Amino acid sequence: MTDAGFAGTRAVLFDRDGTLVVDVPYNGDPRLVEPMPTAIRALRLLRRCGLMAGVITNQSGVARGLLTLEDTTSVNRRVDEIFGGFDVWCVCPHAADAACACRKPKPGLVLTAAGQLGLRPTQVVVIGDIGSDVAAAAAAGARSILVPTRHTRFGEILDAPVVAPDLLSAVDALVADLPGGRVR
Repeated sequence: MTDAGFAGTRAVLFDRDGTLVVDVPYNGDPRLVEPMPTAIRALRLLRRCGLMAGVITNQSGVARGLLTLEDTTSVNRRVDEIFGGFDVWCVCPHAADAACACRKPKPGLVLTAAGQLGLRPTQVVVIGDIGSDVAAAAAAGARSILVPTRHTRFGEILDAPVVAPDLLSAVDALVADLPGGRVR
């Protein structure tokens, strides 16, 4: 992991599937939600440091008819229960070919979430597991950390400005740059 200079961060926006919770493709069943290793500890650390937390997630299964917005909301509620709630949720239900402004890698979800939190994008860090998460952050003017999984392409890892081996390491590096430093 390189030093990205995270001073000034006031919120972290997490990708949902593959970052906070195990990726179950097109999941509409809250019973299948399982936190990623270190995710609960990472969120606890983030909150101890006084940072806000949000979720930005593409859910193209809605547009494809594989699940409903209600299914997505039920899964999101379960994620909230596991992690103790989030300050903001932004969901893109559109298909990749919809040309919407919100689907990552476009900046819409990041800009909307930052705005709902009353922050500028420069005060936000996006943590995700694939290149579109990193690209959405860059397009919005936010910083990012990539936490690769088996689904992450090698080129995405090479292109990411900051890479961490797991979610706790990502949050630990981020909070180390804040006033007061490490708090584990």
